[in-house]
Amino acid sequence: MSILINNDTKLIVQGITGQEGAFHTKNMMDYNTQICAGVTPGKGGKVDEHGIPIYNTVAEAFNETGANASVIFVPPQFAADACMEAIEAGIDLLVCITEGIPIMDMVAVKQALNNSKTRMIGPNCPGIITPGECKIGIMPGFIHKSHGNVGVISRSGTLTYEAVNQLTQEGIGQTTCIGIGGDPIIGTTFIDLLALFNEDSETEGIVIIGEIGGSAEEEAAEWILENNFNKSVVAFIAGQTAPPGRRMGHAGAIISKGKGTAANKMASLRNAGIQVCDSPADIGKTMTNILKK
Repeated sequence: MSILINNDTKLIVQGITGQEGAFHTKNMMDYNTQICAGVTPGKGGKVDEHGIPIYNTVAEAFNETGANASVIFVPPQFAADACMEAIEAGIDLLVCITEGIPIMDMVAVKQALNNSKTRMIGPNCPGIITPGECKIGIMPGFIHKSHGNVGVISRSGTLTYEAVNQLTQEGIGQTTCIGIGGDPIIGTTFIDLLALFNEDSETEGIVIIGEIGGSAEEEAAEWILENNFNKSVVAFIAGQTAPPGRRMGHAGAIISKGKGTAANKMASLRNAGIQVCDSPADIGKTMTNILKK
């Protein structure tokens, strides 16, 4: 099984005529993702190079095609408006790839999400993939293995690929892999996805890849302790050598006033019974050993 996306997912691409949107639309189509429409204001009524109809608004695309998901490849200054448009249209799943969206813009998006039926992945994320069925975003599909029993949740795009590749090399397929994004304000958290994976009968193990900054990993560890979580979990925290106060990559990966350190996160996860890797190179082998037990 999988969570959030599968063979039946019907996708809208917001920003389909831009360079990134066009490039990744082809890659998603090559992975057999059902792309039923694109949205670019002012270009409605046309079709793109792959024959995908283009609409001026998400509402038009949604009403005409019955899509249930949308992905955003829109420049940061317009991305929040694109998110709001998808939320107002009633899209079930929204995946925002765009990075560099101003925090105050995301505050408004978060408020809109709280009063809607839409679930958002991102922003500043690589997207989501259910191997062999559907890919939304920029993840390299070829490194994934279908018909698996391990889910992946990650704040880091690059380390998502590293973890997935290790699992595949170990012969471990994945149910669904999600990059949740590294910004301070995101749509879906570790806890949200842990709850979904916990209900998926085919997911036996989960890889969590966290980063310094914020408290998302500590909150996930506490949730696991309090909810009798019955899946095997392997975790890695990036940024273990980062000096306090130094921003490392993602906007959310900054340690402030002693909070959000790698050491604190790793201790919290271990206290919850989670196997924490000191090196990202150990993720695949560690999961293999746990599943064998």
